Amino acid sequence: MAIRMNKKSGKAKKVIKKIITPVVAVKKKGVEVEKNFKIPKTKYIEAIGRRKVATARVRIYEGQGDFVVNGALVSDYFTGLRNAPALYMKPFDLTGNKGKFAVTAKVSGSGINAQLEALTNGLAKALVAFNPELRTFLKPAGLLTRDDRMKETRKMGMGGKARRKRQSPKR
Repeated sequence: MAIRMNKKSGKAKKVIKKIITPVVAVKKKGVEVEKNFKIPKTKYIEAIGRRKVATARVRIYEGQGDFVVNGALVSDYFTGLRNAPALYMKPFDLTGNKGKFAVTAKVSGSGINAQLEALTNGLAKALVAFNPELRTFLKPAGLLTRDDRMKETRKMGMGGKARRKRQSPKR
């Protein structure tokens, strides 16, 4: 119990604070996502793909299985992009290995488009590490080349932008 003074009338009021006992929190099962992916327990081949600041650590497993990116199915992870399935399946389509590998990838940095391009670069590198003869299909398509175009850095005194000109005084 606490006593609080009322400023206008100068009278004291009794304020009773209720003590709330913590109730056991009920977890909603609708929010949780099942993470039971089919990935073979065989030997894997790892490669790293990059684009801008994005990095993709890709592992390919021999045998059929799921395509998982950052703990989610690849179709769920790249939902906002228009033709994402065509881009991340391109290394498999060119080499004729569609459905022969299970893939896990950890992608970080940059935006979703750069992450997708880093993923395709990593997949192509992993396929070449698996079979060097596949290089003849992937190299002409440009999947083994790292796209090194980066965001231009900001310069001092330019008003925040990279290529903005300095303001000259009028008088």
